[in-house]
Amino acid sequence: MPHTRAAIILAAGQGTRMKSRTVKVLHAVGGRPMLAWTVDLAKTCGATDIVTVYGAHSPAVRDAAGQLGTATALQDPPLGTGHAVLAARDALAGVEGHAIVLYADTPLITPETVERVFAALGDGASVAVLGFEPEDPAAYGRLIVDSEGNLDRIVEFKDASEAERAVRLVNSGVLAAPAPLLLELLGEVGNDNANGEYYLTDVVGLARARGLKTAVVKADAGEVLGVNSRIDLAEAEAAFQARKRRALMAGGVTLVAPDTVFFSHDTRIARDVVVEPHVVFGPGVTVEEDAVIRAFSHLEGAHVRSGASVGPYARLRPGTDLGPGAKVGNFVEVKKSQLGEGAKVSHLTYIGDASIGANANIGAGTITCNYDGYDKHRTIVGEGAFIGSNTCLVAPVTVGAGAFTGSGTVVTDDVPGDALALTRTPQTTKAGWAARFRTAKEARKARKES
Repeated sequence: MPHTRAAIILAAGQGTRMKSRTVKVLHAVGGRPMLAWTVDLAKTCGATDIVTVYGAHSPAVRDAAGQLGTATALQDPPLGTGHAVLAARDALAGVEGHAIVLYADTPLITPETVERVFAALGDGASVAVLGFEPEDPAAYGRLIVDSEGNLDRIVEFKDASEAERAVRLVNSGVLAAPAPLLLELLGEVGNDNANGEYYLTDVVGLARARGLKTAVVKADAGEVLGVNSRIDLAEAEAAFQARKRRALMAGGVTLVAPDTVFFSHDTRIARDVVVEPHVVFGPGVTVEEDAVIRAFSHLEGAHVRSGASVGPYARLRPGTDLGPGAKVGNFVEVKKSQLGEGAKVSHLTYIGDASIGANANIGAGTITCNYDGYDKHRTIVGEGAFIGSNTCLVAPVTVGAGAFTGSGTVVTDDVPGDALALTRTPQTTKAGWAARFRTAKEARKARKES
């Protein structure tokens, strides 16, 4: 029978190196706070009991964790990682399954890696630790394994011998064990060290002293990148973007210049989509097959359906839904609007709070005047309508199917289907005026120069 699972997420760090009023773990990678990444990881791996440990300095973490659906536990004062896990003891009361310790500032660990850690417990280990081999092991704690490949102990760098410092396998901090055993071992951890803290790593030695099996699981170094500074945050963002780009291209998406395109954690793009250079996908974007996203466009909270075209230099804001084969061209902004199949908004236009019917054409320079200073109002343009260039659609207003508006028209009343709406001032032509104007101006200039 499969074991139930629990997760303890450590999020009580001060994060002083971030130099920010925002708590470290609430900074975003891929458009999502790092804490949310870790909570999602725990849920994806089947943890039914999730506890986020926060510090007294960060009630914002407590609130964010609650909104993400986890229990919370306060660590005050902060006395090390072992002490932090023990802060979750009450929240884990009665939990009998396997528990894993995760970190809210390590957002890129994959579910597959966590599954391998739990699998080590399933294979008989009482404690499993996630390790990795960085290019520069620096001051990481070293994972020392015995001749049979079992984890023997974790040695902090400052306490390591020269031979131990030569070991390249280091500790990520992630550790799993049966929840009752983990809490029991932590109860035996002391703080007889230079920092006077209780270290989670000490449970390995305590488990070995009982004759229990301990194991190490190796991860790719890019997965366990911890974020402690803005520099680390940028590295984590770059690692996420590289991973996302590879995954999308492997799935059949063409990225013309991959390094110039940026995605969010939830960007969904189907096969045979082409994305040109310098495109940014904010949160909440879905692009269906055969669509084209042209250069220098920005999309957020938008759904682009099959065969649609966006850009170049277009902005799709939240609530935008482009129908199959629809076109949004250069320097067009669309917000909270639906474009029907084959509708075209080709250039220099703002469409907000609107429904544009199938095969309607919106001329250059058209705007929906959707805001009266207090409320937003809706514009409806029917199927096959033709909106002339520089039309102002003053919402709430409806232009019926097949109707036309003349260029420069300000539409304030509904337009019936198949009608033409005009508000253009009649043109006045004064014959010879331009020649007389130039003659007068040149004579004045000549007098000033004489």
